[in-house]
Amino acid sequence: MYRPGRGSGRDVEAGGARAVLDGRVPSLPRPARPHRDDVLIAAAGLLGGALLWALGLRGAPPAAGLPPWLSLVALAGAAGAELLRRTAPLTGLALATAALLLDLCVGTLLATVVMFTDLVYAAVLHGGPRAARRIPPATALTTVLGTLIALAVTRDPQALFAGVFLGLITLTPASTGLIVRHHRDAAQAARLRAEQTALLAEMDRAQAVTAERARMARELHDVVAGHLSAIALHTTAAQTLDDPAATREALGVIRENSVQGLAEMRRLIGLLRASGGAEADGESAAVPTLDGLPALLARARAAGAGDGLEFRLDDARPQNGGPARLPAPVELAAYRIVQESVTNALKHAAPGEVTVRLDRPPGGPLTTVVTSPYGVRRGPDTARVPGSGAGLTGMRERAALLGGDCYAGPADGPAGPVWRVRATLPTTEETPPA
Repeated sequence: MYRPGRGSGRDVEAGGARAVLDGRVPSLPRPARPHRDDVLIAAAGLLGGALLWALGLRGAPPAAGLPPWLSLVALAGAAGAELLRRTAPLTGLALATAALLLDLCVGTLLATVVMFTDLVYAAVLHGGPRAARRIPPATALTTVLGTLIALAVTRDPQALFAGVFLGLITLTPASTGLIVRHHRDAAQAARLRAEQTALLAEMDRAQAVTAERARMARELHDVVAGHLSAIALHTTAAQTLDDPAATREALGVIRENSVQGLAEMRRLIGLLRASGGAEADGESAAVPTLDGLPALLARARAAGAGDGLEFRLDDARPQNGGPARLPAPVELAAYRIVQESVTNALKHAAPGEVTVRLDRPPGGPLTTVVTSPYGVRRGPDTARVPGSGAGLTGMRERAALLGGDCYAGPADGPAGPVWRVRATLPTTEETPPA
């Protein structure tokens, strides 16, 4: 089996990685130097052939008066070709063919013939795909033609033995090399499929972890941001107002938001600890729905009263066929989008009315529109509470995961410029989970 040298390790690794992604079987790289096993084969063939020549064990006397020492030249040529059996198998086969022809003319050393058969085998096994396809048919054709020529020249049935000999040294090693190559490629393809499966599984796992982290990041942001924003607003009011009654009211709102935020955090921690996310520590892992919007706006109304903010819910679903129960992912996404929009209004909106409108035509998507006053003096630098911009990204992600869309930006309202958040969420049963 081929073992890559020191300089080819990175090439094999890179080629294997590309093959896993492309789904193809990579070809083994050619080594730059003769393999150690090839050197041993060449040395053994050279020494063995020299011993046979010294003992006079040759197949026939030299033809046409050629000097016997040419057998050693053919032997050296075949041994040199063995050094190329992996680095340049086709060149080695051509050199060995020339050495064999010379050897047949000067006596035929067995070692030269054996090394030639090995080089035919190596050319099919280690050569390119084109060589593997063409060499076996070429050896078969050579065997048939050689047999026919021998019969035509000698007109003796004994010439069939020449065809058998020719088949043994050409067709047999070529067929063996082709079979071994097919088994090697099949094993390599199986290994590649296993690596591809493992890689795809790892990619799926990484994507699932990333998606879960993004989902938990959205949940944590939406849950914590609203309560902390209210706490920050009323803490500022308690520090700046020299009014015991206002301070007590602010502390009451701070305590209420702290308790609610703590409850939400406990719920999320329970979801993380529970297997399957159903229940944790015996407490129900309730998911917020649109039925909780009145309570949400009531808390926002209390938090924004000191800044002149009013909150109103306009639910147009009853007049358009009734507020039918929506899929849980849609209810959660709509609630979180409204929650984040209300939190942003508490941070940035100018004094005025914040309107939350819900609408859904029969069988159509759910549309949520949150409109808040937008004043020039309420830019990012003059926000009551600093923001990071992650809320807008989270709203768009929630809508996109359900196949909907979400737009947030300034718009023209009846009483002047407003900030509008509009989300359209499909409500079909095929809606993917958030």
